[in-house]
Amino acid sequence: MREMEENLLCQWSVVRSILAILQWWGFNVTVIIMNKWIFQKLDFKFPLSVSCIHFICSAIGAYLVIKVLKLKPLIVVNPEDRWKRIFPMSFVFCVNIVLGNVSLRFIPVSFMQTIKSFTPATTVILQWLIWRKYFDWRIWASLVPIVGGILLTSITELSFNMFGFCAALFGCLATSTKTILAESLLHGYKFDSINTVFYMAPFATMILAVPALLIEGSGVLEWFHSQQSLMSPLIIIFGSGVMAFCLNFSIFYVIHSTTAVTFNVAGNLKVAVAVTCSWLIFRNPISALNAIGCGITLAGCTFYGFVRHMLSQQPPGTPRTPRTPRNLKELIPLVNEKLDDKV
Repeated sequence: MREMEENLLCQWSVVRSILAILQWWGFNVTVIIMNKWIFQKLDFKFPLSVSCIHFICSAIGAYLVIKVLKLKPLIVVNPEDRWKRIFPMSFVFCVNIVLGNVSLRFIPVSFMQTIKSFTPATTVILQWLIWRKYFDWRIWASLVPIVGGILLTSITELSFNMFGFCAALFGCLATSTKTILAESLLHGYKFDSINTVFYMAPFATMILAVPALLIEGSGVLEWFHSQQSLMSPLIIIFGSGVMAFCLNFSIFYVIHSTTAVTFNVAGNLKVAVAVTCSWLIFRNPISALNAIGCGITLAGCTFYGFVRHMLSQQPPGTPRTPRTPRNLKELIPLVNEKLDDKV
């Protein structure tokens, strides 16, 4: 009887992990496709405004989850720390999301997602340059296919746009900076994704509102006047904000339902799903070499995740174990790394 109960629990654990991954994929791909649809099909070419709407929806959603529905306990942060610690993180958080949406404005989803896979490399390089962290040679070796795959993808990209490429690349740097700053700025506050959004989304909205109004305000008004019907476009635009919040909630669930290796592999498969769905909807041209480059990058990311997990299992003091934070991603699971993605 006990053995049967253990088998049922094991089976349910597997089913729960699969469901968690599928809902994460669903929300993530939906957000990416909706954002691209907004920029391309609705001709709402205002990434700052779209990001601001996402932050507003996420702030409202986090408030409802924590304060109204009480599905997650609030992690209390004193006012001084909010400005000294969370505000700088919110600024980097904001830059990261805006750059992601700007890149979507100019380049295909497939190309943007491949470039975002460069984030592990930029994180390692920045930690090595700034903190002089030592990394095992296997970590550096795992970066070779990532960099090589992105170079091949960039060279063979048929819809290459330099501005979109640079936005996506600097977005990787912003994501890496966010990861590095998390340990020092948020030491002692082990935020989950919902508390992260609860504190950072209002700051990000405040940071972004004025630039969005000054730079894109007149264009948004012209777009409003050019529309015969506003109901459908506004539902899509604000719906993408709701989906962005749901993505954050799904990230928290999937992290607690899977192992680190499974999460890493699922993250890379998610990129493949997003690329495939994007191609089916938008039909952006993809050459054979471009697809090969994307595949090499994803394989490199999977290898990188496996190496990091393998090294993290070594006991402290093991020779040549990298002297880097072992649970940096667990410290603050923000949305745009492999937890990634977009608010």
